[in-house]
Amino acid sequence: MTAVRSRTSRAPSRPTARQRHRQPQLPAMSTLPVLPKKPLPAGRPRAWYEAHNRRLKAMRIAIALLDTGVYTAEQACDHTIHATAQRIGVHPPSLTTCRMVRSLLP
Repeated sequence: MTAVRSRTSRAPSRPTARQRHRQPQLPAMSTLPVLPKKPLPAGRPRAWYEAHNRRLKAMRIAIALLDTGVYTAEQACDHTIHATAQRIGVHPPSLTTCRMVRSLLP
C-alpha cells in the first residue's frame, strides 16, 4: 500500500535569513477614484513628452508611497519605489524617475 499524506496544515517554519532581512510589508492602499485621462497637446518635441510622462509616473508613485506611510525621501529607497510601482501597476521606474520621486517627497 502507498502512504497517504494528511491534508492538515504544517506548523509554520522559522523564517529564513533572507526573509528576516526583508523590508516590512507596506499596508494596503486605499482605492481612490481614477481621474479621466486627457489627450496630450500635439506638436511638442519628443523630449517634452518623455519628461511629461516621467513626471506623471513619479507623481503617481509618490502619491502611492505617501498613501502607504513613506513620508520622507530617506524612507524611499529604490527597492521601495520599485515595489510600490509594481503594486500600483506601473512599469518599473528608471533611476532618474526614482530620484524624481524622492525629490517630490518632503
